[in-house]
Amino acid sequence: MRTSLLLVPAALVLALSACKPATPPANAADAPVAVAATGPSDAELLAQGEYLVRIAGCNDCHTPGWAQNGGDAPRDQWLVGTHVGWKGPWGTTYPANLRLKAADMDDKQWLEYTAKLHTRPVMPDFALRTMREQDRLALFRFIKSLGPGGDPAPAYLPPGQEPPMPYFEANFPPPPAAAPADAKPASAG
Repeated sequence: MRTSLLLVPAALVLALSACKPATPPANAADAPVAVAATGPSDAELLAQGEYLVRIAGCNDCHTPGWAQNGGDAPRDQWLVGTHVGWKGPWGTTYPANLRLKAADMDDKQWLEYTAKLHTRPVMPDFALRTMREQDRLALFRFIKSLGPGGDPAPAYLPPGQEPPMPYFEANFPPPPAAAPADAKPASAG
């Protein structure tokens, strides 16, 4: 009986030691050869790109009538840019026709372009720059799958130049006046 009681802890120790992660080999040459990942298929990239276009708000600005119609517009109108301007202290900007923008680019050019993109408001270029490369590639592949279409967006208008209707206007309040240096905070109570 005493021998069987000693076998239980020994069996438990052996079982638990089998669960420990393997120690990596000291020499990389001794490591097992890893099979290279092939990455997503074209169909997966297209599906991912369409998903990103839908959820990242690309259609909100770059597809005519998208937001006004609750996210419903004919696919042949997707990402053709709009003539609705965004006016603010920076001037007036227009959502680009992404299908024409991407038409003459290849994967590498698009990835370089989007990695360094700096635009005027209201485009959240920072969001595009921080996307994973695979996400930016998926966007590109999806945009390319739509084919070229539409006309170029209107050109940027500098501050002080009145854009034609329609446009959104951003009016920012002036910054609060600085409190005098000798002002004392109001007491609570």
